[in-house]
Amino acid sequence: MARKLVKKMNVALIGQAFMGRAHSNAYRQVGRFFDCGLEPVMHTIAARNAETLASFAAEQGWSAHTTRWQDIAEDGAIDFVDVATPNDSHRELSLAMLAAGKHVACEKPLAGTLKEAREMRDAAANAEGSQTFVWFNYRRAPAIGLAYKLLREGRLGRIYHVRASYLQSWGGPATPLSWRFQKNLAGSGAHGDLNAHIVDLARFLVGEEITEINGAIERTFIEERTQLGTNERKKCDVDDCTLFLASFAGGATASFEATRLAGGHLNDNTIEINGEGGSLRWNLENLNELWFFDASDAEREAGWRRIVATSADHHPYAAAWWPDGHICGYEHTFTNELADILRVLGDEQPVLPLPDFADAYETQRVLEAALVAARERCAIPLSAVL
Repeated sequence: MARKLVKKMNVALIGQAFMGRAHSNAYRQVGRFFDCGLEPVMHTIAARNAETLASFAAEQGWSAHTTRWQDIAEDGAIDFVDVATPNDSHRELSLAMLAAGKHVACEKPLAGTLKEAREMRDAAANAEGSQTFVWFNYRRAPAIGLAYKLLREGRLGRIYHVRASYLQSWGGPATPLSWRFQKNLAGSGAHGDLNAHIVDLARFLVGEEITEINGAIERTFIEERTQLGTNERKKCDVDDCTLFLASFAGGATASFEATRLAGGHLNDNTIEINGEGGSLRWNLENLNELWFFDASDAEREAGWRRIVATSADHHPYAAAWWPDGHICGYEHTFTNELADILRVLGDEQPVLPLPDFADAYETQRVLEAALVAARERCAIPLSAVL
């Protein structure tokens, strides 16, 4: 089948660290695997570290580079800006790019604080002609796409429970200080970094909003860390772990846990949903697998069913990649999301719904309510967190 004619769109990226690499890879790969009708042209990258920027731009495929993000805002040739920087800069950069009439995709969480996230949501709502997106990339794992479709088909019936956890182990005492451990830069610790993902996944899959935080715990275990390259010890003022209980609008209970101090867990993002018709379970460390329990099965053969979500005919995004059974990885979730972003900007429908600034603001409200509940040691209705 002949590929359709495509329109080119100049893209700029702000940030060159871990997310800068993940996003750059997606821009290079998306047109080679997806037929979106809109081609991203890797126009300019901006970042603060001038010593490494030129080599990063050349390595990753960016045509131009600058240490001034303002150059991107002022360049009328750039249509779309990707903000992949620490949380404290999301608001300033996104608002400037929206004011310049550009489409904006922002890393998660939407911002470091609820106030900043609210400003971003409102700016997006008032930015005529500009569309916004947020990189909640785990929505784009084919197994999560299958879970979404099974839930929309009513296969689980009424939802009773959601339990989600995101466990990592890299944040121990020997880990040096970085922006992720400083509140003025990150906003929060494991909570904003990891709970943001699982709250988004839960809202996305269940299709309802969380209405109340029923209780929460926030802990900082490592209170000082060594500044990288020095012997200087500095304060860490973000959470190492946050756990909370919540209720969905339809009555389902939910639990969320995020930590960077769970030994033996590298990137253990897990969500399980139990309903009257069955259950679903997914884990990022085995991201191609969805586990499904069908309560209608006869008792003799009832049990959890392992589904390898790589079928081109049945599992979202799988057709763009490899033959059945040839698994995808972490990097593919970014490319899958970018393909949907390009579809939307090309006036087509995404394979699965995309989070915009308004959607990500609802996740930020849940995160804020959980922190309030932990600090005030009481239940917090979401209606009180606006």
